Amino acid sequence: MYNTYGSYNYGNNLISNGPSMGTGAIIWTIVSLIVALAGCFVVYFVFVQKKENPKQPFFAWLKDFLRFDKMMIEAILKIGYYFCAIFITLFSFALISESFIGFLLTLIFGNLIARLIAEGVLIKIMIWKNTTEIKKHLK
Repeated sequence: MYNTYGSYNYGNNLISNGPSMGTGAIIWTIVSLIVALAGCFVVYFVFVQKKENPKQPFFAWLKDFLRFDKMMIEAILKIGYYFCAIFITLFSFALISESFIGFLLTLIFGNLIARLIAEGVLIKIMIWKNTTEIKKHLK
């Protein structure tokens, strides 16, 4: 079999003879959507909607996690702040050879700005926690 350029085509060209790569991705996307839809109903009805708490500690933790009763954002935010503070401090030392004033400004104000941003987000989390506690006490 010859192609349009006059050379012999051996017939193992997957793009022209077989299904395209996009077809597999589309099928996998549809299967993923169906499995995710079924999975979300199973998780909701098995863990989230049940009134009683599981006896096993792992399943109790999993129920709290899936109901968003236990928030992970506070720990992640603190670790992120520690990373930023250490990075800003170490980065500021790279500026000593360029400008001592730049070094001091980055060291002081960079860490100050990172702290203020972290505290601003933490305040919102603390407000959420306090309103949740107030709601529990009102019931």
